[in-house]
Amino acid sequence: MSIIELAISMEKDLENFYLEQAELNKHNNLNVVFTLLAKEEENHRKILEQNSEKLSLSLEDSDILKEVKPLFKDLQNIRSEIKDIPSQLDVYRVALEKEEESVKFYKGFLNDNPNQQHKTVFNYLVKQEEKHCVILEELIKLVTRPEEWVESAEFGDREDY
Repeated sequence: MSIIELAISMEKDLENFYLEQAELNKHNNLNVVFTLLAKEEENHRKILEQNSEKLSLSLEDSDILKEVKPLFKDLQNIRSEIKDIPSQLDVYRVALEKEEESVKFYKGFLNDNPNQQHKTVFNYLVKQEEKHCVILEELIKLVTRPEEWVESAEFGDREDY
């Protein structure tokens, strides 16, 4: 399997993961978030597929593939050890973890590849996955703020939210 085939497979696995999460959460706000993220991953997969002939890279030169392959292969529905239905926060944290793994995966190829066409595609994917991380980080912040935030004038200036 080439690096590009692996990247396509990872994008497809993450797309399916987000679609499954959207279906499991079809009656709440998570549905919208996961549907949008699934569409983004589908777009990344299509970009890789359209450029697969130009991006011919082999697996032999990179150890990162062995490390990353299992991360996306067995994505399953998010479960909580304590409750049957995970909280919104649990779901966002798992999704953020997967997006961070994607960023690391693509940065590994970006840094190790002298070909400008390859760098362009991988740089684009890094920036896209980083945007997904920002979205998920902000959602985590939004969900955790009510539990952590104490409003009192005596504690001085606080950032707006």
